[in-house]
Amino acid sequence: MNKNNKIEDSLNKIFSTSGYKMVDVSSKEVTRRKALAVGEIILNAEIIEMIKNKKMPKGDPLAIAEVSGINGVKKTSELIPLCHPLSLDHISIHSEVHESKNLITVYCLVSANSKTGVEMEALSGVNSALLAIYDLSKIVEPNLKITNTRLLVKSGGKKGLWINPNGIPEKIKKVLNL
Repeated sequence: MNKNNKIEDSLNKIFSTSGYKMVDVSSKEVTRRKALAVGEIILNAEIIEMIKNKKMPKGDPLAIAEVSGINGVKKTSELIPLCHPLSLDHISIHSEVHESKNLITVYCLVSANSKTGVEMEALSGVNSALLAIYDLSKIVEPNLKITNTRLLVKSGGKKGLWINPNGIPEKIKKVLNL
């Protein structure tokens, strides 16, 4: 064992008792990582109609949600203390208005070539987008509910593809050829 390895092992022993730490990913391989998360916000018929007709008092919640979601992804390591800061390759936010259910579904897809996954970034993007919709909608009616935020799919790393065992939307199954 060379001197550098001895020093590193000694330091690791000292700091192994620390209650909080970022996981050491230095020995992991860089692989293509992707994650898809989803969440919903339950509104009311009046808000849905106003969004559809571009009549919301503070502006278009769907447009702001996209920008907010992208920002949320980028700021994940600042908001979640033990997340690694990552160099991201792609971020995409997609919203769907479901008039019959008075809700909006938000999807966030994130990818990076990295030593660690991008699940937290995708979840952070969904939540930031949903909070932006909440912020722009509460002026009309503050009784809103953010719900069903979850990771749907992740890929990369040693474990490869993971699909939420509680199910994924049919349209996602079709895209993934499942």
